[in-house]
Amino acid sequence: MKKEDLRIVFLGTPEFAVESLDLLVKEGFNIAGVVTMPDKPAGRGHRMFESPVKLYAKQHGLKLMQPAKLKDPEFIKELQKIDADLFIVIAFRMLPEVVWQMPRLGTFNLHAALLPRYRGAAPINWVVDTAATETGVTTFFLKHEIDTGDIISQERVEILPTDNVGDVHDKLMHLGARLTLDTVNHILKGDLTTIPQEKLIGQGEEASLAPKIFKETCRIDWSKPAVNVHNLVRGLSPYPCAWTELYDASAPEGKALYNIKILETSVVECGGAQSAAPGSISGGDRHLTVTCGDGAVEILRLQPAGKKAMTATEFLRGARMPESAVAR
Repeated sequence: MKKEDLRIVFLGTPEFAVESLDLLVKEGFNIAGVVTMPDKPAGRGHRMFESPVKLYAKQHGLKLMQPAKLKDPEFIKELQKIDADLFIVIAFRMLPEVVWQMPRLGTFNLHAALLPRYRGAAPINWVVDTAATETGVTTFFLKHEIDTGDIISQERVEILPTDNVGDVHDKLMHLGARLTLDTVNHILKGDLTTIPQEKLIGQGEEASLAPKIFKETCRIDWSKPAVNVHNLVRGLSPYPCAWTELYDASAPEGKALYNIKILETSVVECGGAQSAAPGSISGGDRHLTVTCGDGAVEILRLQPAGKKAMTATEFLRGARMPESAVAR
């Protein structure tokens, strides 16, 4: 079979998925259909948001489907009419079995981690948050349990100490596109070999989870060691961002002075015994240093609610920060 004859349906939503779709199109593969999320209102003006994958599909004249429900009979009929040989899933919703079992060559997923590690919705965030020094991408065939299918191939990349989740995202986006193309080429040639994840686990590989990130996941617990706080910030920057609230400790318990997202920090070396309580703020009018359960971090870049991102010095220049200010 020639690559022009291999009928592919591509399922994805964000920019991370566009990189792989674009490479397949440029390499001349037959993208018979593209499935992405329905448009939804976003922002203050509630303008309808179109996913990056939809915008790409429209720009290149690809057949586009946006089902509200993946088990919708009309959507299933539309997929059946396409009669695709292969489905590729990248950063999309969990598929029902009636969908992923449809193509004769199967359905494979590109996962942004080295399975069986970091199974779940937010692998890039958690791999940085846990201070890993290496990650990668995995292609695998879908099965019933999420992210547990037989592994087709993997590629690895180093995580630098200065990398945040945005940096790692971009590395994996490009690496993943190349791995997706390589996987499709092997499927086309019919020389594919797979490895069950259970076999890797039996050989000592550790399975771990990377669950969905919620707002409370992002709130900083200043009683944690400074290194943990720093890695949390790295693992959530630039999106969805770690956050905290600043209060006046001398005032009656009430409304926070500021709600801030924290984009960048550094761990501060503290000599001698630590006397200040976690959440205590120091640094004068140019630095914003917060005591942690062990050590301290300096906040370098932040974004107050309703304002643009700025340096800590810029924030302190305009903020009304009492000497008794604390982070909670």
